[in-house]
Amino acid sequence: MLERGIEVDHTTIYRWVQRYAPEIEKKMRWYLRGGITGSWRIDETYIKVKGKWKYLYRAVDSKGRTIDFYLSHTRNAKAAHRFLSKCLSRIPIWAHPTTLNTDQNPTYPIAIAKLKEEKKLKKDVVHRKVKYLNNIVESDHGKLKRLIKPTLGFKSMKTGYATIKGFETFRMFRKHQFDEWCQFPENLKDRLKGEIRLIDRQFDLCSSLNF
Repeated sequence: MLERGIEVDHTTIYRWVQRYAPEIEKKMRWYLRGGITGSWRIDETYIKVKGKWKYLYRAVDSKGRTIDFYLSHTRNAKAAHRFLSKCLSRIPIWAHPTTLNTDQNPTYPIAIAKLKEEKKLKKDVVHRKVKYLNNIVESDHGKLKRLIKPTLGFKSMKTGYATIKGFETFRMFRKHQFDEWCQFPENLKDRLKGEIRLIDRQFDLCSSLNF
């Protein structure tokens, strides 16, 4: 912004993040309806909010593409059920998983069994607890936390979750999860133009500019 002669206070940028990051995540969610493999890797990591550790549940597919995420006060069967229900409700039934891989956390079998009883999850879905298969999601945690670290911790669950929605959405761009919707994905310069066009279609931000 300074390069363009505009001075912006850091609190203004903070307010932009809180206002627009959830909107961007909400509008871009439709574009993630397909392209996810049937093998899901599920894990949770720790995020500090107001000086206390909270739990960020995350799911990626076998290729590392982000499926969904959920920030929770607790790490129990209820939170796991809520997270998995959220994942399943936001994608079409034909994209639901055939395999769920988790760590040894005992809350997941309870949550998965309940989802099958509720018919939100197919009964033939296989639940595995193979540690090395979750390396992909654990590695992805680290990349996300490198973005979170400079924030020095969040002040509330609401602001933390809003900021994480922004981080996660733009990491999906870096993972090329939106490439098929971008007009020019062939090289970096054209892919960036395509990403700008995609965001513009959601908010009509720069339709008058020549890209």
